[in-house]
Amino acid sequence: MSSEVPIPLPENSFQNTFYYVFFFTFDVINVSLENSLMLDSVIQNNLGLSVVGAIVVALAVLIWNIFLHINLGRIRKNQQQLFSGKNGADLEKTILEQNKNLKELDRDIQDLYGISNRIHNLALKSVHKVGVVRFNPFKDLGGDQSFSVALLDGENSGVVISSLHTREGNRMYSKPIEKGRSVKYPLTDEEQEAIKKADAGSIALGKSGKLG
Repeated sequence: MSSEVPIPLPENSFQNTFYYVFFFTFDVINVSLENSLMLDSVIQNNLGLSVVGAIVVALAVLIWNIFLHINLGRIRKNQQQLFSGKNGADLEKTILEQNKNLKELDRDIQDLYGISNRIHNLALKSVHKVGVVRFNPFKDLGGDQSFSVALLDGENSGVVISSLHTREGNRMYSKPIEKGRSVKYPLTDEEQEAIKKADAGSIALGKSGKLG
């Protein structure tokens, strides 16, 4: 900053005003020059950082432009493949045909869904659980020639058949089963065991390890 030096002013008022204006203007110019020098010094000291920042920004903008250009090229390529050899009428016809095909496929899927449900219901009513227990009703005579077999569906309903082998012949009994329980007739221990084995979901063998 400049130091003010007292200067004798003339007694004439016009000259006095002139001197005031002259020295005020001189001080303003001097301060402006000092501020300009300080600003130039700051710019020169940070010139390297400014250049590096500008380069980083320019590289970021360049990479973004390349990315946009690649995406734009991909979009144009897809448009060319979509509209190649097609006019407005052809595109409308193609869209309508595709819509019609989708509706037909939807009907076919609904039909298959209904068929699947019917097959599922039939499968539940068919016999696909079997349990077999072979036993000897006479402890000390003969072998395990008697048996009980449970034939159940998906809801554990069906029939249990028992065969008792004696010297006089074979006697067969059948008892209806609903949801794993006898409807009317009491079950023997062997029949209950056959039902439990059938409920396991696979053919269960008795003591001998074979069906025959």
